[in-house]
Amino acid sequence: MKRHIAYFGLLLTLALILSYLESLIPIFVSVPGVKLGLANLVILICIYAFPPGDAFLLSVIRVLLAGLLFGNMFSILYSLAGAFLSLVIMLFAKKILKFGILGVSILGGIFHNVGQLCVAMLVVSNYRISYLFPYLMLSGILSGAIIGFVANSVVPYLKKHLH
Repeated sequence: MKRHIAYFGLLLTLALILSYLESLIPIFVSVPGVKLGLANLVILICIYAFPPGDAFLLSVIRVLLAGLLFGNMFSILYSLAGAFLSLVIMLFAKKILKFGILGVSILGGIFHNVGQLCVAMLVVSNYRISYLFPYLMLSGILSGAIIGFVANSVVPYLKKHLH
C-alpha cells in the first residue's frame, strides 16, 4: 500500500511538471485550446499500469492543482470537462473496445478537445464556436498519436518494473 501511494505521488508530480512545462511552450497556432497535452502522458500510463480509479483521482487532482498553480478558474473548468470526458472514453476504448495504447490515446486527445469545446459553448453561450471542432479534432489526433507513441514505449517497461 505504501509503495502504491509513493508511485501515485510520483505520477502526480510528473503530471504537474509536464503541465508546467507545457505552459512554457508557445504554440504558434491561431486556434484557441490547441495544446500538446503532455500531462495526458501520465494519465495514459496510469490507465495501463494502475486501477482505473487511480486514473480518475490522478486526473482530478492534477487538473485542480495545475489550474490553481498555472491557470485560473476557467482553465480548471475547461480542463475538468476535457479530462473527464477523455478519461471515460479512454477507459471504454481500452476495456470494452480493446483498443491499443495508440488508439486509446488518440481518442483521449480528440474527446479532451470535445469536452472543452462543449463547455466553451456553454460558457460563452455561443454555439458558433463549434467551427473550431475540425481543427481541435486534428490537433487531438496529432497530440494523441505523439503521446500514445511515447506511452507505448514506456508502459511495458513500467509494468515490468512496478509489479
